[in-house]
Amino acid sequence: MDPQRELGRTLLLVGAALVVAGALLYFSTRLPFRLGKLPGDIVHRTPHTTFYFPIVTCLVLSAALSLLFWLINHFRR
Repeated sequence: MDPQRELGRTLLLVGAALVVAGALLYFSTRLPFRLGKLPGDIVHRTPHTTFYFPIVTCLVLSAALSLLFWLINHFRR
């Protein structure tokens, strides 16, 4: 396959992924769940500092991305 065609296809896919990610961030206030504020995310507040570790959000995003990449790989064959 032509290298320029491969590059064009890759750029289109990356652009589409950025559009979807941007739309999710833009409309995130209207979603029924709030990423980063899920039950199980660790927040420790003291008078001078705040420690935040979004462990459940990381697990959800990891599972979603793993499923997405598996589906892409499955249908490319």
